[in-house]
Amino acid sequence: MTQTSENVTWLTQEAYSQLKAELEYLSGPARTEIATKIAAAREEGDLRENGGYHAAKEEQGKQELRVRQLTQLLENAKVGEAPAVTGVVAPGTVVTIAFDGDEDDTTTFLLASREYASNDIETYSPQSPLGSGVNGKKVGENAEYELPNGKKASVRILEAKPYNG
Repeated sequence: MTQTSENVTWLTQEAYSQLKAELEYLSGPARTEIATKIAAAREEGDLRENGGYHAAKEEQGKQELRVRQLTQLLENAKVGEAPAVTGVVAPGTVVTIAFDGDEDDTTTFLLASREYASNDIETYSPQSPLGSGVNGKKVGENAEYELPNGKKASVRILEAKPYNG
């Protein structure tokens, strides 16, 4: 099955294994634990005024959402190194940009899924405003993206190289 780079999440083997283990825990032991909490709270009586029951149900909802997120992420994951495309911004690349063309006001980040984030480098999702603005651009090109206040911002791509985490 062919997938566009937008739908692919590049993961190291370590990150993939860690996420897979989290999914297995949430799908198995954690489901049993939350079901036990809900059953115990249900036995306390009137559910309308039962804080423990409502808290357990809310926790269950968050847990099931995370299971769905992990399942989708791992279905679209590619394990290994991102393609060695240099000079073009794509998921799996380390990007250096200059804000508003000011070569002194720069930042460097990894364009990748938040699940791929590390403490070594700031990570921006390809779906984020900045990430989608720079994705596909070449070194030397300008990219525009929308700020939370609705205004547009411009950056210049200074460097794009494969991430070697």
